[in-house]
Order: sequence, then C-alpha cells, then structure tokens
Amino acid sequence: MTTSTPRGASRPAVPTALRGGWRNYRFPLLIIAGVLTGAVAGLVLGERAAVLRPFGTVFINMMFTLVVPLVFFSISSAVAAMDSAKRLGRIMVAMMCVFIVTGIVASVLMIAALGVFSPLQSLTIELTDPGSTDSTGSIGDQIIRAITVDDFSGLLSAKSMLPLIIFAVLVGFAATGAGERGRPFRDLLASASEVFMRLTSIVMYYAPIGLGAYFAALIGQLGAQLVGGYARAFVVYFPVATVYFLGAFTLYGFISGGREGVRRFWRNILEPTAVAFGTGSSVASIPANLRAANRTGVPADISETIIPIGATIHMEGSCLSAILKIAFLFALFDQNLFTPRNVLIAVGVALLSGMVMSGIPSGGFIGEMMIVTLYGFPASSLPVISLIGTVIDAPATTINAVGDNSSSMLVARILDGRDWMARGRAANEAAGLLD
Repeated sequence: MTTSTPRGASRPAVPTALRGGWRNYRFPLLIIAGVLTGAVAGLVLGERAAVLRPFGTVFINMMFTLVVPLVFFSISSAVAAMDSAKRLGRIMVAMMCVFIVTGIVASVLMIAALGVFSPLQSLTIELTDPGSTDSTGSIGDQIIRAITVDDFSGLLSAKSMLPLIIFAVLVGFAATGAGERGRPFRDLLASASEVFMRLTSIVMYYAPIGLGAYFAALIGQLGAQLVGGYARAFVVYFPVATVYFLGAFTLYGFISGGREGVRRFWRNILEPTAVAFGTGSSVASIPANLRAANRTGVPADISETIIPIGATIHMEGSCLSAILKIAFLFALFDQNLFTPRNVLIAVGVALLSGMVMSGIPSGGFIGEMMIVTLYGFPASSLPVISLIGTVIDAPATTINAVGDNSSSMLVARILDGRDWMARGRAANEAAGLLD
C-alpha cells in the first residue's frame, strides 16, 4: 500500500546541509568546469583557439579595473574602523611572522624533495646569450618606485599595488585621527567597500565563461612549448606544489581552527583557487579571496589587511619556484647544492624573491639576477631560469593566492583565540559581508 502526500502538505525538504553545501560549491565548480572546458578546447583547436581570447580578456580587464578601488576601500575602511593603531600593529607583526614561516616551510619542502628524488641529474640545456637587458636602476630606485608614485593618478593602476596599499593605510589612519568630524568619511569608506564587494559578486558571474575562454587561448598558444625540454620543470614542480597545496594548507587550517578550520578552508577556497589558476594573477584573485575569507569567518579587519598586502609581498609558490631555479643551475653546472652554506643562501634568496622582490617592479627578474650573481653563475644562465618561471607561473600563482587566505586564518587564530571563526563569521554576517 502506498501513501500520497496530502493536498497542501509540504513535501520533504532537501536537508539543509546538502542545500548549503551545494550553494558553497556550485559556483566554484562552474568556474573549474569552465577552465577545464577551455583547456580541452585549447588542446583540440590549437592556435585557432585564439579567437576565444577576447571573451577571456573582457573578464581579466574587468577584474583588474575592479581591484584598484576594491583594495583601496577595503584596506582604508578596515584601518579606519579599528579601535586603535595597536590592533593594526598586531595584525602587521603577526602577518609578517606568518609570511616568513610559511615561506621557509615552502623552501625547505622543495629542497627536501630535490634532495630525496634528485630529479635534475644530468640536466642539459643549451645556453644562449641573454643580450642586453632593460636597466631599471639601482635597488634604491626600485624600492622608491615600489612604494611611491609621483602623481595621484599613478595610484589608479593595478601596477602600483604597493603604493596604493600604503596610501590606503595612511588614509585609514587619517580618517581615524579626524575623530568625530571624520565619521562621515569613515562611513563613506565602509559603504564604498560594501558596494565594491557587491560589484565583485556581479562580475564573478561571468567568470566561468571568461576564464574558460582565456584558458583555451592560452593552452592553444603554448601547448607545443609545454611539451618541450622544459617539461622537466613540470615534473619537478607540480608534485611538490600539489603536496604543499594539499598538505601544508590543510595543516595551516588545522592549526588555525582544528577540524572545523580545515573543513571551512577547503569548503570556501575553490573559487579563489580557480580564479588564480585561470588568470595567473594574485591581484586578480583578491576579490574572490576576500569573499572566501568572509565565509570562513576571518574578521574583516584581518582579511582586508592581509589578503591585499599578501597579493603583493607573500609568495609561497614563488619560494618553491626560486629553489627550483637555483637547483636547475646547480645541476646544469654540475655543482652541489646540498651544503649548509648553499642551502642557507637558497632559503634566503627564496624569501627575498617571494616577499621583498615581489613588491618591486620587475622583481621576478631582479630575483633571478640575484640568484645568478650570488652563486657566481654566468650571465648566459639567466634566460634558463627566466623561462622556468614562465612555465610554472600558473601553479605558483595559485599557491601564492591561496596562501594569503590561509595566512589570514593563522593570524586570526593568533590574535583572536580559539573561537575566532564563530565570532568572525557572526561579525561578517552582521556587517552584510556574506552573500
């Protein structure tokens, strides 16, 4: 005998957990599906996939147009809303400690993998003369250009992220220092931050199409090169990067909040992961990273400070990359990397490449020059490691971006104690930061 649902009675509802899980994973899965579809299309169509590039360029341009006002308003409003400069100081100190420790962990992992598996033995690459390179001035000039611009209009560009961040912090301090007379301006900053977060949500609806098209054109253009002699970089980098991505970030999530921290991290990180991998830009992933941090429960003043700054100076993936470049040169010239002196220099160079040089214009190239000169390699070896950086850029950028998110969780745990997730998520929800 069967029974029917009485007229007017509601049918059994889908369990709330299932509905919530689908809402969290639906959009990131659509982005991943778009990227994978684009990759397949690029492999099938080859160079003909270039016709799809404009659809991807539209998305990239929108993200880079959006990110400048988003970073400015999110940082300045977060600083202006702090009770005192003491809170910002604690965030910055904890942030730098976390950045240094995670950079060292990434560097040591790559060194250990190279030491155990020795994948670069008998490496042979034909060296070519790099020719003349663009002179960008002394390191002092580079640092000045990294942290300042000579005109206000120069701030209105994603190429000036570090000067923009510094300016936003100073504006936040000024708004706080203005006291009661600065309240309308502080309210304006908070309102503008909310508006641009909403605008980010709107633009992200186009992400599956835009990233898919961009990736199709990229694979169609570079597919033949990727199977050449530099495929060795993939053989070394991808397994280590995957281990770091899955292992280290899970560990950081557990340290931050136990099993709940791990669950929330992986539940919300798919979207910024896909955006970072598809665009190859930590800066372009800032909006998605902020959304993920809000959902995880990272307090807004922490996430809105650390994630934009981290996109400029925190580069775990670049630390992995720097160690690989050094190992390539040592293998190429049949030298021993695994001496205490060489290993210590390698870790130091990796930290400089991943944290300091990343904030300097042409910082990647300067970091590569530093590798060559510190170890005394010939100038002709410079193009070798430059190409390695190009080949492994996508996974390195992905780790860089996701590392900013996990670092914000670690800082929240350090500053706000064990129950930071519950209090942070409640505060974010009250502030309307959860969509």
